Amino acid sequence: MSSASLAVPRHAHPDHVRIAALSVAIALNLAALLVLMRPMAPQLVAQAQRIVSTPVTWITPAKEIPPPPQIELKKLRDPKPVPHTPSVSHPLPVTPPVVNTTDQGTAPAVVAPPTIAPPATDITSAPVEATLAYRATPLKYPAQALHSRIQGQVILKVLVDENGLPQDVTIEQSSGYTLLDRSAREQVLKGWKFEPAMVNGHAVRAWARVPVTFNLNEL
Repeated sequence: MSSASLAVPRHAHPDHVRIAALSVAIALNLAALLVLMRPMAPQLVAQAQRIVSTPVTWITPAKEIPPPPQIELKKLRDPKPVPHTPSVSHPLPVTPPVVNTTDQGTAPAVVAPPTIAPPATDITSAPVEATLAYRATPLKYPAQALHSRIQGQVILKVLVDENGLPQDVTIEQSSGYTLLDRSAREQVLKGWKFEPAMVNGHAVRAWARVPVTFNLNEL
């Protein structure tokens, strides 16, 4: 049997020096930590007490509100146009009058409905326009106009009452001379007379156009 060297495993033995060094280091670190935390110990204790004494309030989560249902909008159809039917008015039937016959079988005479006469013409209404005849036309040539040798024709508008007397006179067309216009107006208003206008056999007031001529050749 040949001799052979068998490998025998070696068991690791702990290094006592290394372990001792690590233990010393850990002890020194703990001692330093305790020295540093010692001044803060009362504050940590007070803070811990506050935390413990603070009541815990549980907040109930709000119920989740479901979202509103979606509304589906549908397009409305256009309404069909309603055909317009023209309304036809039917005339009411006319009932013929009932005629009562006499004993002999003949119909009595038909009585005509009463007629309403038109109102009579109001003779006191506004004056009418008319051409009136003259009754008296006294005319005196103004002395100043005669001395100045002036002449001309004045067209007057005269309001004549039911008796033919002038009530108002206005100058419609001037002669060109104030002296002749004023003299003609005053003389017609004070001294002239006319035939009154007649309407339905009644004398009424009327407006008439009256020419007054001042002519030197007629003196």
